[in-house]
Amino acid sequence: METLQIDILDPKAKKMLEDMVAKELIGVRLEKQKKDEFFNLLDSLRSNSENISLEDITKEVEIVRTERYAPKGD
Repeated sequence: METLQIDILDPKAKKMLEDMVAKELIGVRLEKQKKDEFFNLLDSLRSNSENISLEDITKEVEIVRTERYAPKGD
């Protein structure tokens, strides 16, 4: 097995990598630092989630969907 570090310059390349992972041609791991940053962010978000209900989340999602898919006036 050989390990490489790559920089993705084009979003299409990321999709190609994801396809290769799905075909089990390659494996992809997050760098430890990025993984730690992700888990720290997740912990932070979870600690603030006590005051948010599922109903509040649903309302916010519906607002964003309405804005995103609303017809644009020209």
